[in-house]
Amino acid sequence: MEKGKIRLDKFLWSIRIFKTRAMAAEACDKNKVKYNHQPAKPAKQVQIGDEYDIKAESRKWIIKVTALLNNRVSYSEALKYYIDLTPEDANPTSAIHSSSFHTGKRLSKIGRPTKKQKRALDDFLNPEYQPDNNE
Repeated sequence: MEKGKIRLDKFLWSIRIFKTRAMAAEACDKNKVKYNHQPAKPAKQVQIGDEYDIKAESRKWIIKVTALLNNRVSYSEALKYYIDLTPEDANPTSAIHSSSFHTGKRLSKIGRPTKKQKRALDDFLNPEYQPDNNE
């Protein structure tokens, strides 16, 4: 997996900090990736021992490169190629997870009533009204 030269955007994509290589290159172009407190270009050659400050979509990273990786691998495998130096208080996780993990499904017994609950509500509000089956 090691190779003498690898571009920064490809390395950030391969260690799974960014979902696509284009997103990694765009982050570099927008000065969201810094090397020695200076903006890093997507074509910068990554070397072992380099430290990068990265502002990704969901969090902030400070990483140190421990090995070079040319191809995208699983997350558990990618952890071997860098050290995460990010302080724990730098990323507020509760605000990020609450919005990113919303699936769109309503929680049980919260929100609009079910058919059974509607019938019970109708019976409660109009006890004398009994709909005919012929209507």
